Amino acid sequence: MEIPDRKKSDKNLRVCIMPNHIHLLWMMNELNGKESPAGSFAKFTAHRFKELLQQKSELALLPYQSNKKDRKYQFWKRDPLAISITSKKALLQKLDYIHNNPVQEKWKLADLPENYRWSSAAFYLTGKDEFGFLTHYDE
Repeated sequence: MEIPDRKKSDKNLRVCIMPNHIHLLWMMNELNGKESPAGSFAKFTAHRFKELLQQKSELALLPYQSNKKDRKYQFWKRDPLAISITSKKALLQKLDYIHNNPVQEKWKLADLPENYRWSSAAFYLTGKDEFGFLTHYDE
């Protein structure tokens, strides 16, 4: 999924896609109107998920159908945990947590953080951005 052009000035510092959730750590240089950063991300990605699934088959949307009056489909849990990072110490702690999540006993998705395909951990070792949108936190 591509990142919208209007957000090219934003920095995605870390990403880790887990089986039932996602960890993102990014710095927004400007807000998207009155939307919160997490709300803007959820809205954009939900619309893209719907488009991509509709291209595949209408049946692909069935697991995401919602009975709520304000939506036909729901891709994300309401009220995601969005935490503002206010210090470099907190930033480094979150970066470490995100990359070590896939190797935790609960998940066992890889033997080392950098070996988990859906994580930015390898980027921080090699500098190679396989996702095409990562930025090192020191930049």
